[in-house]
Parts: sequence; structure tokens; C-alpha cells
Amino acid sequence: MQWVETTGRTIDEAKDAALDQLGVDEADAEFEVLAEPRPGLFGRMRGEARVRARVRPATPRPKVDRRDRRRRGGGGERQGRSGAPPAAPDAAAAGAVRDDDSTVAGVAAARTTDERVTTVADAAPAPSDEEVAAEAGRAATDFLEELVEVFGLAGVVTVGTGEDGAVELAVDGDDLGLLIGPKGQTLAAVQELTRTVVLRHVPAARDQRLRVDVGGYRARRRDALARFTRQVVDEVRTSGVPRALEPMSAADRKVVHDTANTLEGVRTVSEGEDPRRRVVILPAGE
Repeated sequence: MQWVETTGRTIDEAKDAALDQLGVDEADAEFEVLAEPRPGLFGRMRGEARVRARVRPATPRPKVDRRDRRRRGGGGERQGRSGAPPAAPDAAAAGAVRDDDSTVAGVAAARTTDERVTTVADAAPAPSDEEVAAEAGRAATDFLEELVEVFGLAGVVTVGTGEDGAVELAVDGDDLGLLIGPKGQTLAAVQELTRTVVLRHVPAARDQRLRVDVGGYRARRRDALARFTRQVVDEVRTSGVPRALEPMSAADRKVVHDTANTLEGVRTVSEGEDPRRRVVILPAGE
């Protein structure tokens, strides 16, 4: 019997839609739940329920049951005609019965083995990296959209892929400073929270890189850090004195390293422990 797939805001709504397509009552159908609405922030449900259904197939009586029924009926008729119970089976007959029982048991065991093999064969293959990234992007987008809504802000979330394969999410809109915070500290927390939510819904994304930007802050921050780094490099080359910068996040330190390493006459090192880790720009000879 052919399966149909339907969606709805809830499992029951999706089932009702399937019953409408099949034209049967719920008692005459069987269902498989393919997806359930996901709990979002503060208990709100997001996404759709998806089920597949088909008309419940009629199950014929097993052949063993029909044979036993005929055997019981035949014995009763012989006893009714003769008035005496049927004679006990001889050894050969008993052996035949045992052989028959062994055959039934063997068939049942074979069926069980076939079912196990079929179950293993039908197991879903591991998702590809592209599928994991796409699912992570959807989960992150759902979370960020709801976060913006809960904060009473207006913003649009877009998702893309970085040069290093990272899932990059951008929240664009007006007056989003609340999600950025001083020196991007709130944005860093939003990114970590987004990653936590993604891993809860997509465990396979544990090795997937993910970056979140709000209002273009990270792009502006990279440009400003690059300009500042070039100024410091000029000072170090002129004075010959190393310059230690203020503590920065790992992302900001990478911008400083990348910018300085494209310029001649200097080199960079990092020192200290997070969150006080900083970049030091030194003359190339030191």
C-alpha cells in the first residue's frame, strides 16, 4: 500500500491531513512520525510536524494457525463418529510432528534473522558534511530569529558559507546594539549560545565551524583592527621597540597576526592566558 506524507503545526494536525488524503478512519491507518516541531526559546514551538501514513494492510491468518485449526477439527470429528478418543500417535508419527515443529521453528528463526538484516540495511546513512552544515544553519537561524523577537528587536537573519567552510549567520537591522554589547562581548556570548543550541539539535555538527555577526559589527571590527595594526607596525619598525597590545579575543588576535604577517620588518607572538591573552608585535630581528 502506498504511503503519503503530510505536514502540520502538530502531529495530530499532520495525521488528520493524512487521513483526509487516504479517506479512512484513524483505526484503519498506520503512521510513522518523520519530524516533530522543535521547542524553541522559552518553550515556543518552531518548525512543522511531518508524518507518513498508509491504509493498514489486512493481515491473513498465519498458515500454522490454519493447520492447527484443521487438525483440531479433524480429531473431533473422528471422536464423534467412533465414540472413543483417537489412538495415540506411534513413534514415527511423533517423530514427524517433532520434525514439523523443528521446521516451523527454523522458518521463524530465519524470518527473525531476515528482519534483523533488513533493519540494518534500512538504517539511514550518515549525513554528509553539506547536510550537517545545512541542518546547523537552519537550527541557528531559527534560534537567532526567535532571540531577536524575544528582545523586541527587528532584524533579518541570513545564512551563508565562509571560505573555511564555516556556517556564517548575519543578523541585519536597525538598533541591534543590544545584541553586540561593549567591544562585541554580548555578540561573543550570542555566538556561543547559538553554538550550544545547534549542538543540542544537530549533534553531528560538533566539528562544524559557526560564526555569528550582528549589524556588520565583525566586518567593521576587522577593518578597524587591520588599520590599527598597520599603525603599530610602523611605530615598531621606526622605534625598534616591541609593542604589546591590549587583551583580545581569539578572533581579534587572528586579525592582528594576519595583518602584521603581511608586512615586512616585524613578527608577532601571543602571550598570557585567556581572557588576558594579547598579541605582541616585535621587530623582525628579535
